[in-house]
Amino acid sequence: MYCTARIDSVSNPSGQADQDVYLKALVAADSVDHIEYGTYVARVKNAPLAVKDAQGRPEVVRPAWPVVIQDGRGEPVPDAMFMVSYANREEKGSDVNLAAHLLLDVLGGAVEGALVISNDSDLRFPVEQARLRVPVRAFVNPSHNYLAGDLRGAPGAGAGRHWWARLSAADLKRHQLPDPAGPYRRPDGW
Repeated sequence: MYCTARIDSVSNPSGQADQDVYLKALVAADSVDHIEYGTYVARVKNAPLAVKDAQGRPEVVRPAWPVVIQDGRGEPVPDAMFMVSYANREEKGSDVNLAAHLLLDVLGGAVEGALVISNDSDLRFPVEQARLRVPVRAFVNPSHNYLAGDLRGAPGAGAGRHWWARLSAADLKRHQLPDPAGPYRRPDGW
């Protein structure tokens, strides 16, 4: 089972084309038995202007030279906040699809264990429920970030024999699909 969303061809035509080849190659190489699709939603959002602090968390930018804010009398407004609008593209439904299929498979007795590749803390409850019934033999974090706190657990909790791993760029390079995968060739730059 592979849960994803189709990249929007209007905002990212090359990304959509590369993803299309990848999804077709997954099927051609028999690397996946089913692809479940969510959607991408594009919206304009507003938020305070921020920079990353030392831990990578957002730190709201306040007025300081050379850019300051003054009120109508010319007095500084040191607590002013710079607001920005930005294009936000967000995958919707993939986490719900993964959670639903995980629970259907576990509760229906279709699996004896599960491998989940995600770092989405929205999966906390379904993963907890799956761990009560079967080993979640791996909860693989596909990013360089720490595993989301809500996804952590104990190896012996519930059904037991759970384990966790983090994928590195080298892991991904070592485990790519064959090239070609059926009639599909790896896009340039991959």
